[in-house]
Amino acid sequence: MLPRRTIAIAALALILPASSGAQGAGGAVPRTADGRPDFSGIWRVMNTAAWDLEPHLAQPGVPAGLGVVIGGGIPYTAEALARRNANAARRAMLDPNAKCYLPGVPRIMYMPFPFQIVQTPSLVVFLFEYVHAVRNVYMNSPHPKGPIEWWMGDSRGRWEGDTLAIDVVHFGAETWLDAAGNFHSEQLHLVERFTPMGPDHITYEVTVEDPKVVTRPWTMSMVLYRHKEQHLRLLEYECYAFEAPAIYRPLHER
Repeated sequence: MLPRRTIAIAALALILPASSGAQGAGGAVPRTADGRPDFSGIWRVMNTAAWDLEPHLAQPGVPAGLGVVIGGGIPYTAEALARRNANAARRAMLDPNAKCYLPGVPRIMYMPFPFQIVQTPSLVVFLFEYVHAVRNVYMNSPHPKGPIEWWMGDSRGRWEGDTLAIDVVHFGAETWLDAAGNFHSEQLHLVERFTPMGPDHITYEVTVEDPKVVTRPWTMSMVLYRHKEQHLRLLEYECYAFEAPAIYRPLHER
């Protein structure tokens, strides 16, 4: 019997509209029959945001990074900054990923694993290699009444020209934003924007609001890269609780 996710992908593929090319800044942007950018495919970031969103030096098991936060740093309140620093000091023990929890949004988007986008006019589905996670984005529909505490929040999408904008609310407070201890509360509110740069690159921008943790909204920005290998597909990544996550181990030990 085929896995449920394989069946879901096949079913969605049957109703996907045919794509046609249209010229974008970086080349022809594939489009669906209704003229929207077609993001269907397998994507991945090529940065160190999963280790630390802010600029950071190399450490054992952590590659150096320039950071993805616009302006350089997250505007924590004094109390929240103290908690972030405490998280960082014991990150290998305290990181929720070490317990095999779902990473949450936006963290799942920049984990160092590929993910697949399957797109229809009414639903955009993100399928992640990491721990088999699935994220559904319902188009042009309201959030359910809350408060609700979900690991991945509730995602509702809309088109702003060629940009797919996703509003995300209804979070719990158990997930982190990265492996450096950057965190959020249950009042987290995200606005994600996916803007095509060409056929194989998407600008991924996230504006973060959380009045319990930060003094003002802040934004991160990065690029998603389309995998071009022939016959590529998502594989399986299992998580084993209380084993040091791969993100904390040197590359030669993974």
